[in-house]
Amino acid sequence: MMKLQPSLKPKKRYVLFQITNKDNKKFWKREVIDAIEQQLIKCFGVFMFARASPMIVKESFDEASQKIIIKVSHKFTEELKVAMTLLTDIKETPVEVTSISTSGILKKLKSKIKN
Repeated sequence: MMKLQPSLKPKKRYVLFQITNKDNKKFWKREVIDAIEQQLIKCFGVFMFARASPMIVKESFDEASQKIIIKVSHKFTEELKVAMTLLTDIKETPVEVTSISTSGILKKLKSKIKN
């Protein structure tokens, strides 16, 4: 099997998001992931969702700090940020989602989750 040259591989970005609410309610991982997936399909539509290929990075959601990392195609980082900002509630609890940082390297963002 031949390996792809680096120039032919799809470029990706990792975006770190912070989820906050007025009640300081902590959400479970599954609640957050379900809400994000529904929101992205609603905002992107099925076709653009397939092209942007957003993926929630496994084991990136920190329940203590309520931060999550999402991987997306480099051409759709701004659209992802807008779609996430438009996420207004999780399980009927009003929330505010803000983008903290964007990187091409996952390791950098994982270190920011801990801080």
